[in-house]
Amino acid sequence: MGSRSVTFDNGSLRLYRSSLSGLSALDREAERDLAKRFREGDKRAGEKIVEACLPFVVSIALEYRRWGVPLEDIIQQGNLGLLKAAQKFDPNRECRLATYAAYWIRAEIREYVVKAFRVVRLGTTKSERRALRAYRKTKNTDVASLAQASGLSEERAKLLLPVIAARELSLDATIGDLPPAIDRIANDGPTPEESAARGESAMRAKVAVSAAVDTLDERERMIVRERFMNEDPPTLQELGTRLGVSKERVRQIEERARLKLRSELSELADLVA
Repeated sequence: MGSRSVTFDNGSLRLYRSSLSGLSALDREAERDLAKRFREGDKRAGEKIVEACLPFVVSIALEYRRWGVPLEDIIQQGNLGLLKAAQKFDPNRECRLATYAAYWIRAEIREYVVKAFRVVRLGTTKSERRALRAYRKTKNTDVASLAQASGLSEERAKLLLPVIAARELSLDATIGDLPPAIDRIANDGPTPEESAARGESAMRAKVAVSAAVDTLDERERMIVRERFMNEDPPTLQELGTRLGVSKERVRQIEERARLKLRSELSELADLVA
């Protein structure tokens, strides 16, 4: 199954994103139908669900644009992650492909940008060669000291220090009869399926909370948002002044809103469990 080519030079990202603007987003049922057909061997159905998620790949790729790796390469790696996700996606799960694919897209991009960072060419300038010699002699990991010893700026020394200090080991390398190193790295994090399920549950919970808040009257909504959804919530007295009522009246309205929300969200615990 193919995907759109992402071979663009500087300045053409806008053209690529423009070409994606004509793609139509799929609703849940259409996506599920296409995914089922894809699992049954319909490659065109697979292409349709992948194409619908390509703009999502770009949005994730932009998170990694400061790594110094060409953005087109990052997007291409993200597209590879999307393809892997589409091939593993189970349409019978209560989960959208984009939610499920986010894990695979980020994993593919992270591996690529980290490898690109680790192969930064060292020793191409006198200052870099001095930095290499200084570290090998002292093993000093202080950025300022390395910069002073080598003549590099502290910003450049900070960038190069992890590469100089790290033990270079190819993740594809094997030792004796052992499998490649990448297969021996312990992974205590959630599986892609678990990550997708958690993301979907969190989204559904957010929608449920928003719907519950919408059932409140105007004053109740205002108090709930100010008191429960504000990093620096005002006091009851401050809200009373703004609303032209007493502090006690604000407390009563808040308690009434709390009871309403509790009733509306009685099933939320099962939703996010």
